[in-house]
Amino acid sequence: MKQNILPAIRLTAVCLVFFAGFYTLIIFGIAQFTPNNGKGEVLNFNNKTYYSNVGQAFTKDQYFWSRPSAVDYNAAGAAGSNKGPSNPDYLKTVQERIDNFIKHNPEIQKSEIPSEIVTASGSGLDPNISVQAANVQTKRIAKIRNINEDKIQNLIASNTEKPFLGLFGTEKINVLKLNIALDGLK
Repeated sequence: MKQNILPAIRLTAVCLVFFAGFYTLIIFGIAQFTPNNGKGEVLNFNNKTYYSNVGQAFTKDQYFWSRPSAVDYNAAGAAGSNKGPSNPDYLKTVQERIDNFIKHNPEIQKSEIPSEIVTASGSGLDPNISVQAANVQTKRIAKIRNINEDKIQNLIASNTEKPFLGLFGTEKINVLKLNIALDGLK
């Protein structure tokens, strides 16, 4: 027994020192070379501070809507709903979101609604939507703001983030940045 316990204790001590100490310092050091020292991108708009890497609630018709959140965009409690796709409560919630979206976007058919507009992300804090999700909201925003749809389409195109190295991920749009740019349109 002594033959197994001592090596296990030594391995535990080595792993504790490495992962709690060295690994943490290495990641912290790498973060110092990123914008804002790894604290995320901070945006100041209208005398308010926003973090662009955390989802924000946008539900007014004159803005692009963000992805729903299972935790009401509370970064301290990031989580999904943990309800499966056959759960009746989950299906009811998604149907309510679909009905609400169609009510505010009557020219859109149910089949045109991208899934991320009616389903929450795994963290509940996803700050991005797809280009398709932005495009289906264009008519509503153009009508309410009395802006030409082409201007809004150009705004969507200029705020579209391409996949990392052109290979990894999909095109996406940060909703906070897009809405700040939208407020800047005349």
